[in-house]
Amino acid sequence: MTSANTQVDAFIRKTPKWRKEFEALRRILLACQLTEEFKWRAPCYTFQNSNVAIIQGFKHYCAILFFKGALLLDPNGVLIKHGEHQQSARQIRFTNAREITGMERILKAYVREAIEAERAGLKVKFKKTSEYKMPEEFQRRLDEIPALKAAFGALTPGRQRAYLLYFSAAKQTETRESRVAKCMPRILKGKGLND
Repeated sequence: MTSANTQVDAFIRKTPKWRKEFEALRRILLACQLTEEFKWRAPCYTFQNSNVAIIQGFKHYCAILFFKGALLLDPNGVLIKHGEHQQSARQIRFTNAREITGMERILKAYVREAIEAERAGLKVKFKKTSEYKMPEEFQRRLDEIPALKAAFGALTPGRQRAYLLYFSAAKQTETRESRVAKCMPRILKGKGLND
C-alpha cells in the first residue's frame, strides 16, 4: 500500500456526506500501489505521473472516475459515460459504502487494467473537432467576420469543441444566434467557453 496524502486526509475529514465511501475507495486505490495526489479539489490517483482515477462526490452519488475508462473492457457492465459527449472518462457510481466493499474485487481488477493501459501507453482516440457539427448560425458569422474566424481557429481544439457543442445544443435558431452573439467577444479575446 502506498502512503496517504495529507491534503486528501484533510479533504476527507471535511467531507461529511461521502466520508465512509471516500475512505473505502481510497483504501482500494492505495492498495493498488497508485500515488495519491490532490488535484481539481479531489483525491486523484496516478501511475508514473499519469492520471488513472479520481474520487468524486455529487448530490445523489459518489463515484470513481477512470480518466481513460473508454479503454477498459468493462466485463461487469458498471462503467458509465457521465456526459453525452464524454469520449474518454468513465465512472462507477455508488450510493453507500456497502456497494463499494461488495465490489472491491471488481474495482481492483478495473484499477489494474487501467494501470496496464497506462504502462502500455494506450491512448483514447478522440473525435476530431472537424467531425463536430458546425451550426449554420456560427458558420455565417465566421464567414462574415474574418477576425472571428481567425480567433476561433487559434483556440485549442477542446475550446473549439466546447463552443460547437454549446451552440449546437440549442434547439431554436434564435437561441443559437443569441449564444453565438454572446460568445463572440470571448472568442475574439482567445477565451474558451468556461475560462
